[in-house]
Amino acid sequence: MLARWARVACVATGLLSAMGAPTIADETCNSPFTSALVTGQEQFMHIWTLGMPGLGDESDKLVTVDVDPKSPNYGKVIDSTSVGGRGEAHHTGFTDDRRYLWAGRLDDNKIFIFDLADPAKPVLHKTITNFVEKTGYVGPHTFYALPGRIAIQALSNAKDHSGETGIAIYTNSGEFVSKHDMPTGKMGGDGYGYDIGINPDQNVMLTSSFTGWTNYMMDLGTLVKDKEAMKNFGSSMAIWDFKAMTPKKVFNVPGAPLEIRWSLKPGDDWALTATALTSKLWLVHKDEKGEWQAKDVATVGDPSKIPLPVDISIASSRKHLWVNTFMDGTTRLFDISDIHAPKQVYSKKIGNQVNMVSQSWDGKRVYFTTSLLANWDMKGDKNDQFLIAYDWDGKELKERFKLDFIKQKLGRAHHMKFSAKPQSAAIGGTLETYRSLTN
Repeated sequence: MLARWARVACVATGLLSAMGAPTIADETCNSPFTSALVTGQEQFMHIWTLGMPGLGDESDKLVTVDVDPKSPNYGKVIDSTSVGGRGEAHHTGFTDDRRYLWAGRLDDNKIFIFDLADPAKPVLHKTITNFVEKTGYVGPHTFYALPGRIAIQALSNAKDHSGETGIAIYTNSGEFVSKHDMPTGKMGGDGYGYDIGINPDQNVMLTSSFTGWTNYMMDLGTLVKDKEAMKNFGSSMAIWDFKAMTPKKVFNVPGAPLEIRWSLKPGDDWALTATALTSKLWLVHKDEKGEWQAKDVATVGDPSKIPLPVDISIASSRKHLWVNTFMDGTTRLFDISDIHAPKQVYSKKIGNQVNMVSQSWDGKRVYFTTSLLANWDMKGDKNDQFLIAYDWDGKELKERFKLDFIKQKLGRAHHMKFSAKPQSAAIGGTLETYRSLTN
């Protein structure tokens, strides 16, 4: 069934390209199968937020901010939907029709599905509490839209809480379909997982690697002093046959390669990632023989100081890449016109710490949030927790608004997703389009 939907998705992608659909820009961890795209002015920003003891209701929550400059509520929180408790809220992802937003917690493994029929007022639609029982995995991290499905990349496992893990497939309605372990053994993989990136035209899925529950739930100061624990980070990426959901080749990419960004321009066959511990940009691409390869193409900051590259965001033009480094609170812009030799062309300190970055479809607006993991964030006065919005004129980031999540008693601001009011049948109609293509 998954292979069937993959074939249909490739057909749909080809039709959209032939019809002159706009180039798909980047949202953090967004999937090319999310067809109801916000290609104009984003209207809302949804921030998956970690609860903090002694702050507000102390609960993890989905915070919605009005980001439409024409709105009287521009730059203000217009909704906050708490889900109860604190379970290390982390990443989110849309279903392919953009009707639902899935959000996961890395500690208690709960998954929350929000209905965005009215994106100004998300409604908690369903909670999945048996992810571990169904999959054997721990730490649902990346939520990646497939046609009628959601792929969930986990970070760990229930057996020993190490980094060996896999990918789970669910229906959009929240029913478990299948599981796929990360490659190990003869393929040379370490079994670790982190992000998912799919290039439908190439029929490939690319995965990256991080660390297991035992490490990511540990205090960062304690972790970096533990020599044995520091050995337990991923050093691999894998290319999969997407339709078959089977790994084809494993690359040695030392230093925990995290976020994956494909160029989805027709004919392009490359993706970029950043390694957290070695502060490098890596390129995964086809060589002149048509074989997939991975190579180190640039350095991010001063690796000796472990700036810890985290989130990255690729421009719709595929000529620039934003790279955030958590430890020094800095964002850097790389010119990637020559993907084999990216060059830093700009940098700006955002705060004491910075994690996520998302830019608008036209590249004129860039947003940042600050939290990485509850036990890895800065302590005391250095614990910045905010959403900040900038205009980008091609030369300088100019602040538009800043929301202090601690002052507003919201918590730790983590993952962001854009949304807008449904236009025509865009939201909720994608599956019917796919189904019509198979009849």
